[in-house]
Amino acid sequence: MERGGGAGGGPRIARPAVTELRLSAFAGHRSAVHALGPVTLFAGPSGSGKSTTLRAYEALARLGAGDALDEVFPDAEDCVPERARPDAQGRRGFRIGCTVDGPEGPVHLDLAVQAEPRLRIVGERLTGRGGRTLLATALRDPGRNAVQAEWHTAGATPVTRAPLPDDLLGTALLPLRVAGKTRGQLEVLAAAEQVVIGLRSAFACDPRPERMRAPVPPGQGRLRRDCGNLAEVLHRTHTDCPRRHHRLAAVAGAGCTGPVTGLGVQELPEGIVRAVLERGGLPATPLGRLGDGELRYLALALTLLTGPGVLEMDRIAEVPDALQSLTLLADGLDRGLDGRQLGELLRLATDIAADGHIRVAGTVGERAVGEARRTPGVTVVDLGG
Repeated sequence: MERGGGAGGGPRIARPAVTELRLSAFAGHRSAVHALGPVTLFAGPSGSGKSTTLRAYEALARLGAGDALDEVFPDAEDCVPERARPDAQGRRGFRIGCTVDGPEGPVHLDLAVQAEPRLRIVGERLTGRGGRTLLATALRDPGRNAVQAEWHTAGATPVTRAPLPDDLLGTALLPLRVAGKTRGQLEVLAAAEQVVIGLRSAFACDPRPERMRAPVPPGQGRLRRDCGNLAEVLHRTHTDCPRRHHRLAAVAGAGCTGPVTGLGVQELPEGIVRAVLERGGLPATPLGRLGDGELRYLALALTLLTGPGVLEMDRIAEVPDALQSLTLLADGLDRGLDGRQLGELLRLATDIAADGHIRVAGTVGERAVGEARRTPGVTVVDLGG
């Protein structure tokens, strides 16, 4: 992971990244704190909360991107701990948070969300260096669609107070609200921007082989979450990113059955394209004929070998690519993969993550834990014990 010198003389992560996930009270999780490395896999038996953990990460990422609370949590009641009792006003909710490390050091974001009787953010806290509270919000008037916020100013007025909407992440709104004139305001802005960059730089990938088999029209070549337009993206990378495309072909050879000498794209008479595995002197194999595991393997490898410009995600255009890292969220990373494919994919992930541009947070089943633990650079978080 790339680091640069910090103001305090210690190391600082150069690109903002989520390094800790906190599920204080979320579905089946209580007081759970998980450190996240460059490649982190959550393991455990069915029902241990692997997918729920990754869902909390994706929810924070979407809130950081500006999505409304009801879009992020359409079934918010399911996120409330089962044994949580309503208070005297009938309110129940959940609490999640994270730490985003970067040039400003570790910055902590914590949220309290009311799910019943009405979905809203009832408390948010952004904490910076030395435990300084940079932003705090609280629900003062349940009859209003707003929370009272105050943020650090450190000028003639120690804090600034103003209402913020109760369905959006306040931290993501600060760049529009803080003037940036005082030292305190600049500190708040830098911390908020670090958190937003770290959260927004996430892509949830859930390859669906049944949607990846058919030829597709050529287009912008941005990979969708379900990877259903895999052939379209390969058509683009074949032309625009020949070095990455060549490396993907080598990865395909390591994880697909039979000899693979390249990844090709055929333009069909109907104006559509299909991707094929080139077999040297043998007939090419259309990707539609591959097994589910082979297709998932190729899609995940492609995601690791590309970047935000080739993925259908909200790019942060105002931030240079050199200051951003991409976090691939992969629930069921091992689904449909055999041991060889999983091993190749994990080695590819750790190799690419070593330069700080790519991070991975995923889940695996119990049968894949051994391979994950044997791969240097992979952090396994066991939720079963």
